Parts: sequence; structure tokens; C-alpha cells
Amino acid sequence: MCVLCQIDRYSSVVLRNRLGLKEDINSVIQQNRLRWHGHVLREDEGDWVRCLAYEIEGIRPRGRPKKT
Repeated sequence: MCVLCQIDRYSSVVLRNRLGLKEDINSVIQQNRLRWHGHVLREDEGDWVRCLAYEIEGIRPRGRPKKT
């Protein structure tokens, strides 16, 4: 790819330009999430993927889970 050292500490804009990438990582992740969300919405009601879209009520307890 391109010969760079981590010590040089280039910005992400400079790295994207040197690698020829057009989009930043945030927009790529957002597009992938929206694409996945579209697939989930088109699934049947009883499919296992649809259960991933539900929000869980309540709060989680603080700290590490107890070993049982």
C-alpha cells in the first residue's frame, strides 16, 4: 500500500488521499448500517433477525456479572 510509520502520525485526511479513498469511515459505517436495517425491515415477522430490532426495557446493573 503506502509506506508509512505509525510514529509519523499522519491525519486521516492525508492517509485517505494517499490511499485514494473517497469516503471517510463514518459514512461507510452509516451506509452499511442503513443497508442492514433495510434487510431487517423486509424480513418476516417470525424471523430471528426481526428480534434484533427490539429495545429492551430496564437498566443493566453496574459492574462485572457474578460468577455462578
